[in-house]
Amino acid sequence: MTADRGTPASARGGSAPTLEMVAAHAGVSRATVSRVVNGSPKVSPDVVEAVQAAIAVLNYVPNRAARSLASRRTQAIALVVPESTAKVFNDPFFATLVQGIGLALADTDYTLSMLIESEAASDKTRKYLLGGNVDGALVASHHTGDHSYAHVSRALPVVFGGRPLDPGEQVNYTVDVDNAHGAEIATEHLVERGRQRIATIGGPQDMPPGVDRLRGWRNVLDRAGRTSDLVEFGDFSPESGAIAMRRLLERDPTIDGVFCANDQMAMGAYAAILETGRTIPGDVAVVGFDDDRYASMAVPPLTTVHQPSLQMGEVMARTLVRLIAGEDVPSATLLSTQLVVRASS
Repeated sequence: MTADRGTPASARGGSAPTLEMVAAHAGVSRATVSRVVNGSPKVSPDVVEAVQAAIAVLNYVPNRAARSLASRRTQAIALVVPESTAKVFNDPFFATLVQGIGLALADTDYTLSMLIESEAASDKTRKYLLGGNVDGALVASHHTGDHSYAHVSRALPVVFGGRPLDPGEQVNYTVDVDNAHGAEIATEHLVERGRQRIATIGGPQDMPPGVDRLRGWRNVLDRAGRTSDLVEFGDFSPESGAIAMRRLLERDPTIDGVFCANDQMAMGAYAAILETGRTIPGDVAVVGFDDDRYASMAVPPLTTVHQPSLQMGEVMARTLVRLIAGEDVPSATLLSTQLVVRASS
């Protein structure tokens, strides 16, 4: 008498299902199953679907997850930040985001693990996420390519801080800020202040905030019939803002306004403007984006777009907890921004 192939081995009193059993059921190689379990992006979607279906039928659990509670819940959540350690600890945005996540998780049983991941460690991070160590993940500051983590969301509940830049990277749950509108109100403010030569220091173009904030700046100048070629790019650090501002002033000494895609780059722009003997806002008005803790302490205090990063962290965490619990959650949440006018403009 043959065994019922539709019933998991563990339910029939046999040994626990193995990687080989999943491979046989899905009609693929053991190596392919391993790649799917470890979150490799080098597997076609139809093969991923077949392997995941086999995993569900056989009730296969990776070894580390099998050592967890019978419910298979670890009560742990990972926050993945695909940036350098230096950038994470120097940019106030991340501190505020983590604070918001912590506030949301304070009244739950979940603990938070933070994974600051360099490009070289992306495979290790994927294996950790899909190895039964966490019940879900939050991904902040994600980039295109290997840093997107879109493929991980096929096998693990994931909430992204921001939409994916590449339309081909399908993700189910995002919490984003209206970056384009924030850039628009910042640039409109400079136009209303009578600034004629308005430049921008844009953020990285492999990240949605960098792309959207540049688009918002261009939208306003195009509507106003102004030139929109006064652009230099930075990496959201003060140093890159100073370099970009120097380049802009060399290209066009008549620049009298600049929108910076974040406050850290605005601080760098301050230094570059002042070292030429120009004044802020007399000669050059400056507007940033974030409203981080340094903006109001700058000299002069920085006009900036308030980004609700604390709220963003809270919403991301609450969405993920509900998602893990099997509740219906919105696929996309968009948070609003507002302009905070100070002396720099």
